[in-house]
Amino acid sequence: MRLIDEDGTQLGIKSLAEALSLAQARGKDLLELAPNANPPVAKIADFSKYRYEREKRIKESRKHQKAGLVKEIRLHPRISEHDLFTKINHTKEFLTHKFKIKVTVVFRGREMEHRNLGIELLNKFKESLDSKFTLEQEAQIEGNRMSVLIAPKR
Repeated sequence: MRLIDEDGTQLGIKSLAEALSLAQARGKDLLELAPNANPPVAKIADFSKYRYEREKRIKESRKHQKAGLVKEIRLHPRISEHDLFTKINHTKEFLTHKFKIKVTVVFRGREMEHRNLGIELLNKFKESLDSKFTLEQEAQIEGNRMSVLIAPKR
């Protein structure tokens, strides 16, 4: 196996027994970094320190990740023109910040009989966004809600 020291210098190709004895002599652990490589790569290091640094890197990478965030815009079939225009402006702002948007039409009571109003409302909503988006999920009905998933264009 290819052996790497704590500071990153390569110690060459050693047998497993030699690598383990070298790590024990230094009071450290033997970490297998690339088991599928030919020869496998191992490093002499403190395991708890290695695990801490790895978790820190993962946490830091999550901090800068925004792609998975979804904002929801709720509408009703009888929404007024001004309220609809306000919701459309919010959606445009979210799209510029690279958020995915779930546009949901919520039906109450007998409004479920007129699902075509919800479809018309969603179509009007999509047309007013000036093709700044891609449609990820077509309109689907879940109980008393009809929703569409919109993502920003890349």
